[in-house]
Amino acid sequence: MRITDLISKNSVGLNLKSNNKLDVVNELVNLVDKSGNLNDKKLYKEAILVREELSTTAIGEGVAIPHAKNKSVNKACLVAGISKEGIDYEAFDDSLSHLFFMIAAPDGANDTHLEVLSRLSTILMDENFRNDLINSSSVDEFLKLINQKEKEKFPEEEVKSEEVIEEKKTELSTILAVTACPTGIAHTFMAAENLSQKAASKGVSIKVETNGSAGIKNALTKEEIENATCIIVAADKNVEMNRFNNKKVIITKVADGIHKADELIDRAIKGDAQIYKASQNNNEEKISNEKESIGRQFYKHLMNGVSHMLPFVVGGGILIALAFLFDDYTIDPANFGMNTPLAAFFKTIGGQAFGFMLPVLAGYIAMSISDRPGLAVGFVGGVIASAGYTFSSIMSYDPKTAISAGFLGALLAGFLGGYLVLLLRKLFDKLPGALEGIKPVLLYPVLGILLIGLIMISINPIVGSINTSLNNFLSSMNGSSKIALGAILGAMMAIDMGGPFNKAAYVFGTAQLTVVNAGPEQFAIMAAVMIGGMVPPLVIALCTTFFKNRFTESERKSGVVNYVMGLSFITEGAIPFAASDPLHVIPACVVGSGLAGALSMVFNCGLRAPHGGIFVLPTIINPLMYIVSLVIGSVVGAILLAALKKPLSKAK
Repeated sequence: MRITDLISKNSVGLNLKSNNKLDVVNELVNLVDKSGNLNDKKLYKEAILVREELSTTAIGEGVAIPHAKNKSVNKACLVAGISKEGIDYEAFDDSLSHLFFMIAAPDGANDTHLEVLSRLSTILMDENFRNDLINSSSVDEFLKLINQKEKEKFPEEEVKSEEVIEEKKTELSTILAVTACPTGIAHTFMAAENLSQKAASKGVSIKVETNGSAGIKNALTKEEIENATCIIVAADKNVEMNRFNNKKVIITKVADGIHKADELIDRAIKGDAQIYKASQNNNEEKISNEKESIGRQFYKHLMNGVSHMLPFVVGGGILIALAFLFDDYTIDPANFGMNTPLAAFFKTIGGQAFGFMLPVLAGYIAMSISDRPGLAVGFVGGVIASAGYTFSSIMSYDPKTAISAGFLGALLAGFLGGYLVLLLRKLFDKLPGALEGIKPVLLYPVLGILLIGLIMISINPIVGSINTSLNNFLSSMNGSSKIALGAILGAMMAIDMGGPFNKAAYVFGTAQLTVVNAGPEQFAIMAAVMIGGMVPPLVIALCTTFFKNRFTESERKSGVVNYVMGLSFITEGAIPFAASDPLHVIPACVVGSGLAGALSMVFNCGLRAPHGGIFVLPTIINPLMYIVSLVIGSVVGAILLAALKKPLSKAK
């Protein structure tokens, strides 16, 4: 590491204005901050002062080299300053200090600061060299003198420097990453961006594959995987893992890719990861010594089903909502949604798409558990649960009188189907190898579908009764209990903004739309869920607009984008702000969302579509008061956030 690699023209002050130790520390810290290598100026300054309390960094002969290494530093750097008059920096030889070099090193940078400190101490032993630096007439001359002296003292490095740099780049450019979240809209790409930024700040090249809603982008190649020293998998749904066999892999949540990107990159650089072992079957993939909790596995399988279900829910649900919008209720109230040709067209197509919701949910939960053989088994189980087949109704099935096991039944079908296939796989492992080819095309689907059919038809009456009781309970809710439900669902949408609480509330809301003959009670729940998800980005947008002194310039610029995010029902727009200041942002958003959800219930608002934000406003029941609820919740949240966040000491 050469000194001239760490210092730039704007990092040199030829005429320091300070006249005491504290002032010169402030002046040098400002130079470090100006270089763009700090993420927390205050924390870095504190580290410098703590080091000075241990013992002075004035090494005598008119030289002081204050230094600090901590997480406030993005990238190792060096700044320099000259005081011709001299400053009392408490040197051990009582001399005034004229030359100042401040070193900033990030955590995980090995002993960079010690290397630079040693090198500076060596070249500054020359009195003539020190005097030449003090009398430099320009920054260019100052840097040229250092470069010449460094070459003179360390000539052997001159020949190897380019080769060493290239080797380091090659060594550090072998980190790969994969990000994926259930919906593949925001978390996937935010994690990818954060990992890329943190890697760049450490001088490390990284390639990130995203498993988003539009498919896999920036896919990792076989050659890249073979050459990788470490791979980060930040995902809340299953991704293809067999390709990483015998590689060092860090498996974590997608949220860690957003909030702990720095830590993950450091671990990858150090190779702090387990060797990944993939068996013949995807479901048996594992990392030695690294086990997922039961709760984590459940969430991952569930979210895999939800992520594949959402396109059917959103597409079909919005088309059904449009059918009600374009229909004439007075023609035949009992057939509302199918009274006009246009309405019937939308209702038919939307209904067909929406009808796949529960089978797809069950199918992909099962597939997450037991790979491809589980898909058909789970899908059929979901169809049986949705239709409400029982042993007593098979001979005379009537869809109008059948009691659907609904969302709860589809969940059971997915998990039962997945683990049923795993059981079959273990049983069939004892069969001769010659029969291996017929397992996935004959044995698994035939026996799996037969068994899941028997199980679901057996438990459908029980699950259907539970589902009916839940719907009757929701329909009977009124007054304070209804308002409380709206407040709880709205608040849940803002607690983790796309995490488990948010997803649980959203899945509960969309499940109400699948209820046979869904009415105002079910539509009201979906309305409260959506408004709760719209509020957090709007809280951020309003607060950055009207309380600017609470935010940095970059935060104010990105805050404007949250108007669009909030109105589009993309809660994740608020995540960067919540991640940087959770103690203030999350409570304000939770209060605003809870209030909006409660008001939506008070005004009897309803929503037939599962998504769309402001763009499905025409399909909302009581749209005017829905907007009023949204505005009140957002404004209250913004005011509360402004009250919780202290104004910045200086606008940035």
